[in-house]
Amino acid sequence: MKQTFLILFALYSGITFAQSPTGIFNTNKDIGSPKLEGHATYDSSTQTYTLKGAGYNIWFGRDEFNYLYNQLEGDFILTANFAFTQKEGNPHRKVGWMVRASEEEHAPHCSAVLHGDGLTSMQWRPIKGAWMRPQLDEITAPKPNYQILQLERSGQELIFRAAHPGESLQTIGIQKRSELPDRLLAGLFICSHDSSILEEAKVWNVRIDQPVPNDYDPNENGWLGCRLETINVFTGHRKVVFEKADRFEAPNWMPDGTKLLFNMEGSLYTIPVEGGEPEQLNTGFANRNNNDHGISFDGKLLAISHHREGLKGGGSSVYVLPLEGGTPRLVTEETPSYWHGWAPNNNEVVYVAMRDGSSTYNIYKKNIDGGDEIALTNTRPGEHVDGCEYSPDGKYIYYNGSQSGTMQLWRMHPDGSHKEQITFDEYNDWFPHISPDGKWIAFISFPSDIEFNSHPSYKRVMLRLMPADGGAPRTIAYLYGGQGTINVPSWSPDSKHIAFVSNSKP
Repeated sequence: MKQTFLILFALYSGITFAQSPTGIFNTNKDIGSPKLEGHATYDSSTQTYTLKGAGYNIWFGRDEFNYLYNQLEGDFILTANFAFTQKEGNPHRKVGWMVRASEEEHAPHCSAVLHGDGLTSMQWRPIKGAWMRPQLDEITAPKPNYQILQLERSGQELIFRAAHPGESLQTIGIQKRSELPDRLLAGLFICSHDSSILEEAKVWNVRIDQPVPNDYDPNENGWLGCRLETINVFTGHRKVVFEKADRFEAPNWMPDGTKLLFNMEGSLYTIPVEGGEPEQLNTGFANRNNNDHGISFDGKLLAISHHREGLKGGGSSVYVLPLEGGTPRLVTEETPSYWHGWAPNNNEVVYVAMRDGSSTYNIYKKNIDGGDEIALTNTRPGEHVDGCEYSPDGKYIYYNGSQSGTMQLWRMHPDGSHKEQITFDEYNDWFPHISPDGKWIAFISFPSDIEFNSHPSYKRVMLRLMPADGGAPRTIAYLYGGQGTINVPSWSPDSKHIAFVSNSKP
């Protein structure tokens, strides 16, 4: 009786209760009072949103649609995959991203829109109540049926990019929209373009990233929050496993397929693939571990890169220990040395190191039980090599190198001979990881405008996939990240998924 009284009191007094969040969004409501009520739901098992909405249009002087949104301020990047659930429907139905000045039906807005007939466009209302005009208040993409839509705000500019699955993002339009406030509404929308129909769409891989300035120094200003994610490399479907408002990096997939291993605060942690609480792995005295660590092919040993105090180059040294934890055993006496790969024989490791006063890194291999290290590359001043990793059959060592003038992927025989470039594009390609079945290479691509020998944090990067024997790469994920995203081998044992870390403000 008491609960019923409170509900009735709220209805008659105009009090509203806060909505429960829908996924990462705080508010879901109809804008412009469409005749049919829309709503949004979130499936936490697949991390997919279902949008349902009616409305006559988002055009002319007022709008009707269903909106799932947050309030955001400053710069941001909104990225997601979109698809209508029904192939048949009004060709003018709309789904996409929208940033909006307010909930008012005639508010200024700017939208990244996928239409029912495949038309993809950037559309906007410049001022409150303005009559939106064909061609003057829209930019139409040159191709139809884009699935991935991205809307970025950088200062007063809004940038709309889109891609078909497997492609790089293409810039569709850029608009300076100074009429939009710094703090605005941003989220997903759907409109049926028919007042009598409730349209439905699925949205997945939904990410809201809030980037930092190009000159941001995390050592002075603090590290961004991180997401630990997995992705099916063939469907492109991503899942967030763990989030923290601080730094962690470089996941490996444990041999039984049920857990991930990553570094955080100088230690290593495991976490179930489906999420949960991280559990610290015993690495003995090694409490200054960086993001270069990995598991032997037989699943018995773990290689780490731990920093020793007072040694040159920061003191990073390669150690090995049992995968279940224990006391590490030193492999590389000289520093700096950064582990990157195991040999299939489980007795040798490959790593990058500076030696003999050189200011450049080279690739070395060494038996974990002792003996001399063997140099496999001989870089010239201004060049860099990194990310060395054996193929499962032991025939090649894959790595990234800048000897062509751009950072690209290469491979060589295990003795360092027959060096062969395998990617040829404008991006800076890093950290090739070979699938356990030996068929695929997953790697990270940095934009062409960064320094080609560096792999910085907090950049708009891509994860890409290509056949191990060579072929055209395809993009499988668009994210904000870089250093620590995929530095080490991160394939699932079944060769279907990889794990990685993305960044954003908490």
